[in-house]
Amino acid sequence: MFNRILSVYNRLFALWVIIGGVAAFFYPDMFLSLKNHMELFFALTMFGIGMVLKPSDFENILKNLWVVGIGVIAQFTIMPFSAFLISHLLSLPREFSLGLILTGSAPGAMASNVLSYLAGADVAYSVSLTTASTLLSPLLTPFLTLVLAHTIFKIPFWGMFFSVLKMVVIPLITGFVIKRIFSEKVEPIIKLFPAISTTFIVFICSLVIALNKHYIFKMNYIIFSAVLILNIGGLISGYLVGKLARFDILRKRALSIEIGMQNAGLGSVLALKHFNERVALPAVIFVFICIFTASFLVQIWSKDRYKHR
Repeated sequence: MFNRILSVYNRLFALWVIIGGVAAFFYPDMFLSLKNHMELFFALTMFGIGMVLKPSDFENILKNLWVVGIGVIAQFTIMPFSAFLISHLLSLPREFSLGLILTGSAPGAMASNVLSYLAGADVAYSVSLTTASTLLSPLLTPFLTLVLAHTIFKIPFWGMFFSVLKMVVIPLITGFVIKRIFSEKVEPIIKLFPAISTTFIVFICSLVIALNKHYIFKMNYIIFSAVLILNIGGLISGYLVGKLARFDILRKRALSIEIGMQNAGLGSVLALKHFNERVALPAVIFVFICIFTASFLVQIWSKDRYKHR
């Protein structure tokens, strides 16, 4: 019964993000005090994800190096360069341009694994892609942001590198190692960790809303359009890359969801730490949009999930 409650809680991630966002808008003081703890929140999120990873997740990367490589290359080219083009074509303000590029340069979102499962996609491939892109993110996320946004802002490459290392890779590996060493002791509570990760991501998104309360209604539709185009473009491009690579339909679906969904929570934390709250706003908008668009695909694809197994 308890496990079922946790499973439902995780699947309702989009609902909690909306509720948190509304609460943060009307009661911002509830969340502003969390700002000094955002890095800890994100580190705990990644620690929780590390606790549910299995050795087979890493083995699958090595066994399928070519197909994982295609996905990772697509992830770190399509999204950041699309963000760069969109920001220029729509003449976004410099803070939102940086925020969009930072979002596009993030690794794949861990939520993509759950949505791949619900959509009847290739979950093992999704997990491999997310894990690989996450491990590469300390180098590639700041590097791509530097290359594409150095004319907009001064980009602290090494500061971002160590932030991602500290908040993402080290907690992820620590969680994985602790589970390996104390597997029997942590197994009874292992299902708690995805719920903890979900909760902390909601806190981070709510904090960004609280920080931007007085600015949100001053934004025009172009900002939302830019984020929506980036997300939908990623979903379509991911599927097309899978088609060109002659992947089966389950793998194409997984690649579509993986590329279309970014770890925007990481983008928002990096924006708050190294830039400002306005830079973080596109990342949070992306969280809302990508959850809804991916959930729409889940509704379509899940109807025939057993036909392709």
